[in-house]
Formats: sequence, structure tokens, C-alpha cells
Amino acid sequence: MTTVIEQAVEARLVAAAPRMATIPATLHYDSHDPFAVRMAFPAPATLEGVEVSWAFARELLTVGIEGPAGDGDVRVRPYGYDRTVLEFHAPEGTAVVHVHTAELRQFLKRAATLVPLGHEHLLLDLDEDLAELMRDAC
Repeated sequence: MTTVIEQAVEARLVAAAPRMATIPATLHYDSHDPFAVRMAFPAPATLEGVEVSWAFARELLTVGIEGPAGDGDVRVRPYGYDRTVLEFHAPEGTAVVHVHTAELRQFLKRAATLVPLGHEHLLLDLDEDLAELMRDAC
């Protein structure tokens, strides 16, 4: 059974220039980490010249395409009829990208077929996770 979903999306980097540059990005969902999604940007799209990946709550993305969500390192909000804004805050600065909302909805729908919303906790093995933490502590 497939436990990972990846989907390429087209992101538009919001910058001081009047025209936004299009950059590739990849959304990633793994049922072994059922509460999280990841968004990765390739090295050429980053200031550091290395691939950057952000992990955040799937619920944040789900809520953020409908209305403003998040108050930490990642914030999501709708922008107009067909776009969603994702803000990534780091000590080095803030990256703001626009993504087509339809692409995000498609990704979330695929993730929900793998792990339905509200059922994430059923995939967690707390006893095994605790045992792993204890092994690492010894």
C-alpha cells in the first residue's frame, strides 16, 4: 500500500519586482507522519542554493485555503478567487509564495484518501514511539 504522496506545484515567489518569478515546489505527505505535510523548494529557488523543505500541519493547509491560519513560522491564507498565499518565516527572512488553490485542494484530497482527516491518531504507535525515545535517551 502506498504511504507517501508527492505532488509538484507551481509557486509564484512574491518579491519586490513587479513580476513574480515562478518556481517549482513539491508537496509531500507521508502516512507515517500523518499530521504533517512538507513543501520543498529546489536549490536554484533558494537564497542559500540548497534545497529547503518546510514541515507544517496538514490542518494548517486545510484551514488556510479557506481563511487566514497560522501564527508561527508558516502562515496560510486565501488570495483572491484561485490562489493561496503561504508565508515561510525564518531568522534569515520571510518567503511568500502564491500557489493555485486547486492544486492544494487536489493534494489535500489525495492525502485524505490515504489518511482521512480526523483519523491521523489511528496511525500513531505511541508505545513504539516512546520506546524509541527511551532507547535514544540511554
